[in-house]
Amino acid sequence: MKKKFTKAFLAKLESVTAKRPRTVIRHILEHGSVTTEELKRLGYEHAPRAARDVRELGIPLETFRVRDSQGRRIAAYRFGDPSKAGNRMSKASGRTVLSKALKKALVGKYGARCFIYRQPMEERLLQVDHRVPYEIGGEQDGRDIDCYMLLSPSANRAKSWTCEHCPNWTLKDAAYCVGCFWAHPEEYTHVAGREQRRIVITFTGDEIEDYNRLIALVGIDKAEATIKEMIAKYIE
Repeated sequence: MKKKFTKAFLAKLESVTAKRPRTVIRHILEHGSVTTEELKRLGYEHAPRAARDVRELGIPLETFRVRDSQGRRIAAYRFGDPSKAGNRMSKASGRTVLSKALKKALVGKYGARCFIYRQPMEERLLQVDHRVPYEIGGEQDGRDIDCYMLLSPSANRAKSWTCEHCPNWTLKDAAYCVGCFWAHPEEYTHVAGREQRRIVITFTGDEIEDYNRLIALVGIDKAEATIKEMIAKYIE
């Protein structure tokens, strides 16, 4: 497999040290491609995320379809045109790595808090993400900071999982995503296609006493009720 590529491209592949993208790269070099089924066996449940890690390094990957061990059609990945390596503005090479300046601008405008959980966090822990997933909307104008959002690591993982399992992941209608909770939690019409409304509440520090007070006001056993049930009971 290595004989197909230039020394410069192979050197770029060898320079990758992060575990997840390196696993993808090594498997493709050894076998010519890697499937989502194989990535799961390697310990990566969210295969598109692993592939995106490679693309974000400027290494082009092509997606194609194969049959898994059960005969179902699944995605597989192989290297794309080596001449596009390093061209992060190419769709084949993946999205651009979002800059520190963009993060600073978002924090300056909205504060150091997660857009989904509304929870203040240390700036270094927050991650910048496209509101409309790159895989659907492509690269947005980096000068328009409102195309992006700040997310805690857990919110970013939850968004990735939800988007990858949404029907629109295949349809790729960017306008559909604009009305989704995971893109615009401050003003949305649906949650990944479902007619829902969400209240995301996190109790930390001194607020834990407020949580205990809420349970006492509602008068139900917290071991037998979800926070949703407690709030619904209190509203009633």
